[in-house]
Amino acid sequence: QVQLVESGGGLVQVGDSLRLSCEASGRTWNTYRANYDMGWFRQAPGKEREFVVTFRWSGGTTSYADDVKDRFTISRDNTKNTVYLQMSSLKPEDTAVYYCAVGSPGSPYKNYKFGQGTQVTVSS
Repeated sequence: QVQLVESGGGLVQVGDSLRLSCEASGRTWNTYRANYDMGWFRQAPGKEREFVVTFRWSGGTTSYADDVKDRFTISRDNTKNTVYLQMSSLKPEDTAVYYCAVGSPGSPYKNYKFGQGTQVTVSS
C-alpha cells in the first residue's frame, strides 16, 4: 500500500503564493514511483474534482491544466519521496481542496489513489 499525506494549505490573499507538499510512503511506494503517474487535483465547493497537473516520477512529460500552467509548478524531492506544488498569482477561483494522487498511466483519474487533501482558500 501507499500513503499520501498533503500539507501546506491555508488562507492567502489574491496574488499570493503558496507551496503544497505531498509525502508518499508505504511498502509499495517504490513500485508506484517506478511505474505510475503522480499529480495534483483539486475540488472546489459544489464542483467535481478536477485535474491540475500530473507527471511521471520516473521521467517524462508533465501536463498542466490550462488555467494553471503559467502559475503553478510541480517538483519533487527524490530523497524525501515528496512532491511539491508551487502556486503563484493565486486567484479566488483557485480556492479548493487540493489532493495529491498516484495512479496507473492511462487509467481514469477516478481510479487514482488520493490523499486526504489540504484546503487552499484565496481571499479577495
